[in-house]
Amino acid sequence: MPPMLDVSDAVRAEIGEEEAERLLAGENAPGAYDCTSCRTPGDTDRERTSTVLFVGGETAVLAFAHAGCVPSQVVTVSEEQLQGAVRTITGDAAGTPTPEVPAAPETSTVPADRQAVLGITCGQILVNETLYPALVVEPTGPIARPGNDGPDDEFLTLLTEHGFAPVTDVARVPQALQGWSVLLATGKLHAILQPTQGGGRPTAWWQAHQPLAVTDGWRSAVNKTQTVLVYCAPVGTVGQQPREDLMRDALEKAAASDLLVAAAMPLAGT
Repeated sequence: MPPMLDVSDAVRAEIGEEEAERLLAGENAPGAYDCTSCRTPGDTDRERTSTVLFVGGETAVLAFAHAGCVPSQVVTVSEEQLQGAVRTITGDAAGTPTPEVPAAPETSTVPADRQAVLGITCGQILVNETLYPALVVEPTGPIARPGNDGPDDEFLTLLTEHGFAPVTDVARVPQALQGWSVLLATGKLHAILQPTQGGGRPTAWWQAHQPLAVTDGWRSAVNKTQTVLVYCAPVGTVGQQPREDLMRDALEKAAASDLLVAAAMPLAGT
């Protein structure tokens, strides 16, 4: 009996028709696996399984996930991130400490002449009686518009031009932002992806130097909702709060001061 594998057209195009057919025939299928999203066991012989191809600069890795967690797709990541994922999958990273959230500031590709450093805080937020996974993004300094060397902070303006919406009520789910997504791979946070012109593969708007660990509660929430609420505020507005109740209070104060934008994004990859 062939394995219950889903191989999307995008994955098929990357790995080739011959390799795809071998997978579907069971020649290269793993049988038992750990879902690269929820990190719980899966079995290609008993349940629908998605093939997820991670593509780096020089390396490509085929991973497997429950079809109910993520669909079969191609995910572009940096070579460094992909090598980190390989170490995690193969167990080479066992015993290596991983950072807990709130996370340290990471590098972003916010459109500006100078590289922007963003702080990322992970937490959960209750909206309409549903517990959502959330990311709070705040730069460590003002963000200038490309070509502008002045002191003005245009972080929120740039984001609204990309489709983020001002938040007036934290108790409402932000509107979805077309083409954007949050990449969780091997159970860790890798990047926030934005669409590219011409319909090519998404690129990283924010990217972790090293995959960031998230709590079991955060990962459980995202596997249920398949949606991440991404909030952004100017430097010094929210801060990396140590508790989720303090994070929500800070978000509500930022919204009341018209200093908060947000968007709902689907889960990409795993």
